[in-house]
Formats: sequence, C-alpha cells, structure tokens
Amino acid sequence: MVLLKNKNKFLPLKKEGEIAVIGEFAKAPRYQGGGSSHIKPTKLEDIVEEIEKSAGSAANVSYAQGYHRDKDTIDEALIEEAKELASKADTVVLFVGLPDRYESEGYDRMHLHIPENHQRLIEAVAEVNKNIVVVLSNGAPIEMPWLDKVKGVLEGYLGGQALGGAIADILFGDANPSGKLAETFPKQLSDNPSYLFFPGDGDKVEYREGIFVGYRYYDTKKVETLFPFGYGLSYTTFEYSNLTISASGIKDTDTVSVTVNVRNTGSLAGKEVVQLYVKDVASSISRPEKELKGFEKVELQSGEEKAVSFTLDKRAFAYYNVELADWHVESGEFEVLVGGILRTSH
Repeated sequence: MVLLKNKNKFLPLKKEGEIAVIGEFAKAPRYQGGGSSHIKPTKLEDIVEEIEKSAGSAANVSYAQGYHRDKDTIDEALIEEAKELASKADTVVLFVGLPDRYESEGYDRMHLHIPENHQRLIEAVAEVNKNIVVVLSNGAPIEMPWLDKVKGVLEGYLGGQALGGAIADILFGDANPSGKLAETFPKQLSDNPSYLFFPGDGDKVEYREGIFVGYRYYDTKKVETLFPFGYGLSYTTFEYSNLTISASGIKDTDTVSVTVNVRNTGSLAGKEVVQLYVKDVASSISRPEKELKGFEKVELQSGEEKAVSFTLDKRAFAYYNVELADWHVESGEFEVLVGGILRTSH
C-alpha cells in the first residue's frame, strides 16, 4: 500500500470520536484481480469490522453503502444516506476504486476514470465534511479530479483476503506506511507516452515510445504527473547526507560503490526506500533523463542513522548497441542521483 496524500498530517487517525466508513467496498471489498487470478479466500476480512477493532471503544464507527458495487448508476437515496452520516462524523473514510468490470485480463481499459457513482459519492460527502480520507481499491492508476477535496489518500491496491486489518493498521498508525509507487499516475490519460499510438490501426500497433516508457518518458519530456514513479509518504521523515562514490572514474571492467547515510528525523519508527538513478550527461544517442539502477529499503528507529550502499557495474551505465549486438558504455561523464521521493504539491 502507498500513502499518496496526507494534508497537514491528518493521518494517522485518532482512535476517538465519530468515524463514518462509507462505500460498499468496505463491506464487499475488491481484494483481488480479475480473470484467471480469481481464487476463493479461506476467510475474507470485513473492513468495517477491522476498523472498529483498531479504533477501540473510545470511537464510534458507523457505515453507509454509498453506491452499488455491481453497477455504475447513481442511487440518490444512498448518496443522501452517506451525506447524512458524514455530516455528523468527525472523520470520513471513503472506500472507492475500480470494480472487476473496469479492469481484467482479456481487454484494455479505455479511460482512467473511477465509476460515476464513486465520483459522485466523493463530491457529495465533501459538501458536508472536509475531514475525508479516501482508500483506493484498484489494480492500476486512476485520474483524481477530486483530489483537492480530501485530506488523505491511501492507495490500497488489491490487498488480498486480509486487506481489512492492514488498511486499519495504516489508518490508525499501528503500522507506518512505507510503500512506493512502481508506476506513474498521470494527471490524465492523454499524458501517457503511448496515447497517440495505442491501440493502433486495425490489428497492428507500433510501440512508438521506444525506451521512453513510464517515468523515463515523464522525466525526459518534463510532463507534470499526479504522482511520480517511486513516490510514497510516511508518518515520519528522513534525511539524506554524506553521499560518497568510491572512484571518480572507472573502466567498463570495474565496479564502483555508492554509499549514502539516511537518518530518521521524525518521532516514529519507519522504513525508507532509498532509490539510486544514473544520468548520462552527454550521450550521442537518445537516453532518458535518468534511469533507476538500484533501490534498498532500510528500517530506522526515531533518530537512528544507517549507511546504505550500492555497487554499480558496467550495465548500470550501458545502453544496448544494436550495431555491436551488445551492451555498450560511452566514455564520458555520468551523474549518480540518490534520494527518496519526489515532492508533490498535494
């Protein structure tokens, strides 16, 4: 799971007051992918019950359905019920995302929207309560035109049969989120590098984006994203220092070691994913702005510091030369970039 938004440190939630849980995914969760990935769970957790257990006796947890999971039509009676419940709550946790019929094997998605009744629910609840956390259940990126209306977004993806307890642990801070996005969330579908060429003409499609797939495209083209590859928030903070490289120059038969210190500067224990990228400063061929060449997750107590090391060989700096039919490194300057997340304005 990846924490995407946490305005003014709204999360983790306090285990007190009136908590409204809204959305049928909280009672009938989307916990697995479609098609041949379907399995029968030994026990499927009820997310509302897991939130009640985690919240404890000092909190009162109530539930409203909000929408019909198996269809897209808007049920105004369910919307009004949700608004009434939300208007009396201190905090609202909204469960929305993509149903099975929106994504599965055997067909392609034609848009990045969530169902209209999910969208309408978010907008309606935001009219009566500003303390909203959205928990997403989906297998791939979505557009979020409602993002400014909520204080928190937890990307739950498809969490399996025990997703309820895991979501509750993160919402109330019993677990500190440390996931990072393995994909880019574009602001809109047309920002995608394959948008103009997919699904192609007739039964033919050209992969015109070449090596500029995912973050390599968005970085190089300087396209602003909703959430970038490698992004993910935590309930604590991390500081990087003392980046060192074992050699200023190497041959293609050598390796080079890169070390950086990471300190937990917050008050909670947490895990950070340290990401290392390489940039070819002046290549004679088209190359991405930067390329991921290593990552390590490090666990740190409050105030603790650890050194994280990477070893880079020829392949970390190479591109595939079709004329040589081999991986090739051009002589020249390379930059090594190490860090955690790219900050966004959300």
